[in-house]
Amino acid sequence: MPKILIVDDEQDIVELVSYNMEKEGFKTVKAFDGEAALKQVKTQKPNLIILDLMLPKMNGLDVCRVIRGNSETASLPIIMLTAKSDEIDKIIGLENGADDYITKPFSVKELVARVRTILRRAQDGGKKAGMEEFQYEGLKINYTSCLVQINGKAITLSPTELKLLFFLSRNPGRVYSRNQILDHVWGDDTFITDRAVDVHIRRLRSQIEKDMENPKYIQTVRGFGYKFADKK
Repeated sequence: MPKILIVDDEQDIVELVSYNMEKEGFKTVKAFDGEAALKQVKTQKPNLIILDLMLPKMNGLDVCRVIRGNSETASLPIIMLTAKSDEIDKIIGLENGADDYITKPFSVKELVARVRTILRRAQDGGKKAGMEEFQYEGLKINYTSCLVQINGKAITLSPTELKLLFFLSRNPGRVYSRNQILDHVWGDDTFITDRAVDVHIRRLRSQIEKDMENPKYIQTVRGFGYKFADKK
């Protein structure tokens, strides 16, 4: 039974989300500030976090950074809750490691759907698709164990970044539009916009590229989209 950590300083929201998540078969744990959230992550080891942006003691962005900066929790899926509807706030959340975002007031049914989608994405990330390993100029990917290495050093990616890398690396040299990437990586998750593809590509590059301005692996094809470099 997947365990969901719900973090919000508004108790009514936490109780509402918790009730509906448990009704859908999830186990829930709760936190009402950023510091408590990090303690729960350490002790409860949740499978996913629903994390409010505006929190006392430590805000959601800082909590997200700490989680992504710890190798033990770096791949933990995070859905960011925000009362702000500005596009920039959503992009900042994604750039700091959130896998998805939802704006208050939100539909509980929609939130449940997003939780299921991201957990499925995390579970499916390591499934084989014709080959088990891939190597290219210092980058090594094991699709079965989900191990990614750069020059022998293990790199920890979020579930979304991992699935994005898997998809592009399985098709080196082939250019995909943002909409095609959305269809293959996010599937039936209709909440994500093509702008989010750019954000996740940028985060993925920050993890695997030595020079983000001149990427070796994930390359931009202007006017079309992205591709993994042609294998020599």
